[in-house]
Amino acid sequence: METPSISPGAARERQRHGAVLVDIREAHERAAGQAEGALAIARDELQADPGRYLPDEDAEILLVCQLGRRSQDAAAALRAAGYRNVRSVEGGTARWAEEGLPLVRPELDPDAADFLERYSRHLRLPGVGMEGQRKLERSRVLLAGAGGLGSPAAFYLAAAGVGHLRLVDDDTVDRSNLQRQILHVEQAIGTPKVESARARLEALNPRVRVEAVPQRIDPGNVEAVLDGMDVVIDGSDNFPLRYLLNDACVKLGKPLVYGAVQRFTGQASVFDAGRHRGRCPCYRCLFPEPPPPEFAPNCADAGVFGVLPGIVGLLQATEAIKLLLDLGEPLAGRLLQFDALGMRFRETRLAPDPDCLVCAPGRPFPGYIDYAAFCASGG
Repeated sequence: METPSISPGAARERQRHGAVLVDIREAHERAAGQAEGALAIARDELQADPGRYLPDEDAEILLVCQLGRRSQDAAAALRAAGYRNVRSVEGGTARWAEEGLPLVRPELDPDAADFLERYSRHLRLPGVGMEGQRKLERSRVLLAGAGGLGSPAAFYLAAAGVGHLRLVDDDTVDRSNLQRQILHVEQAIGTPKVESARARLEALNPRVRVEAVPQRIDPGNVEAVLDGMDVVIDGSDNFPLRYLLNDACVKLGKPLVYGAVQRFTGQASVFDAGRHRGRCPCYRCLFPEPPPPEFAPNCADAGVFGVLPGIVGLLQATEAIKLLLDLGEPLAGRLLQFDALGMRFRETRLAPDPDCLVCAPGRPFPGYIDYAAFCASGG
């Protein structure tokens, strides 16, 4: 039987005559305003134990949600549980507000109000919700590089609410960076990239702690740089650092989110061999030896399509958030390649190398090497 409904205006009038109005939305949805006089009882809680909140099964009960769909379902559930006079408010709180009916904001401390409003769209997502958002707030991500890849990745990680971002880069902002390194602005030219990045990220989301480390990562400090981090994002533009980060992540058991761009093409993957030996490959499984320098020119020599690092950096941010939330299927064991000119993605399956010098099961860590010399020699 179809659940009876009632317009917001009529619901307001029935409320004045003793009807019980119940807002069944979640707390984060009510933060922006709820119908005046409504009881705040989340739908799952109400349906799990309706007698606790509504002891009189003969009372007139009006349920309101955001748009009217959930309240229809909840009203049907209450009627099935024995409540005889239950109706759903048409159009929900959205229509209630459109008709100019009174709304009130729940009393929240400023921090809670900021959290609920800032992340309201995440809080509505299955797989994220309040628990996932709090998990993001406790998470720590290293961004190796505050340039073309690090810029979009850092922006979206900060916006998503990752609580601690550690940015490591020893470079300063140059005018030629601005074509693609969107963390930086004209006024930042000549300043350390990590300081420029910190200013922009803290302006975007003051809830996030941005740790600026103006250093070059090397074998002597790599483990200190990675200490305490949950996920590592490789935003480097050189092979020595890529191999170093890979080896350290395998040794320390941290997932490495890889990205690279050149001219009009880019690629991304997740290397998680440190936590899943024998099941997931590492960077060395894909590239046991670096290509000769003449076949791998950097952006300064070969050029790069300005939007390309944005696309790949966003893929990296997406993978990092999925890893932090244990959500979906990560790119582990897959290489995603992007051709900007053809606007095509291609996926290649990657298998772990059973003889990998770094991640083969049972093989002890061989130690860090002179990565610059290794890459200069082509392996």
